[in-house]
Amino acid sequence: MGIAVAAWIVSVIFLLFIPVIYALPYMIYRIVKTGAPSPEALASDKMLIFFSVAAILPTHLLTFVLVWAIVSYAGRRPFWKNIEFDWPPNSSHAMTIVVSVGLAIVLFSLAFLITSLYGERKTDLDLMIESSIYTRIATAFVAVVTAPLVEELIYRGLLYKALEKAAGVAISILVVSLLFAGVHVFQYRNNLAVIAVITLLSITLTVARAVSGKVLPAFIIHLVFNGIQSVLIVLSGFISKDILK
Repeated sequence: MGIAVAAWIVSVIFLLFIPVIYALPYMIYRIVKTGAPSPEALASDKMLIFFSVAAILPTHLLTFVLVWAIVSYAGRRPFWKNIEFDWPPNSSHAMTIVVSVGLAIVLFSLAFLITSLYGERKTDLDLMIESSIYTRIATAFVAVVTAPLVEELIYRGLLYKALEKAAGVAISILVVSLLFAGVHVFQYRNNLAVIAVITLLSITLTVARAVSGKVLPAFIIHLVFNGIQSVLIVLSGFISKDILK
């Protein structure tokens, strides 16, 4: 279990520091060209925001390599089989897909309802997404292409499996759900409705992992949920009055 927890800690460190390293060349260029920027100027710098979002891609790739190296013993044993990224036993593939997609749609509908009724304040992520169309597209790309896979591998794959062996199913569901939601709290900290939504999503994903015994159903739910959200993010950018000016 210690290795799994250490891997999770490293993944969080990646999220904190790789975007800074990724944006460093741009920051150096800006300082040389215009001098040291103020905090206000940094917060509104569209290019810096874009680089920060784009940096999530190499962050996820490094996290994937880390999980792969741990689970497969650097390629000496099957990765996907040992992390249990597979179809649930005694269930048809079609049924797994239908149930997972259905759960994702229900979850997104609940999320939309909750945030529409109670989520009036924009989060840091909302402000970042609205900074430019390029950041919108980068956010949508990462949310669909890398986030569902990498996050499910680290949380519902490596971490859940280790905790389940050490502490049982109930404790594993609780801890993994809280850790996943907790990592997202800072960017949503000024909107309790969005925090409630991400917590609900986290619990659902972890319960799906526990009930099915596999990571794949949770991945499908996560992928569809993020996919719907990403389509709306991109479309809202093209129809926004600010973008059309």
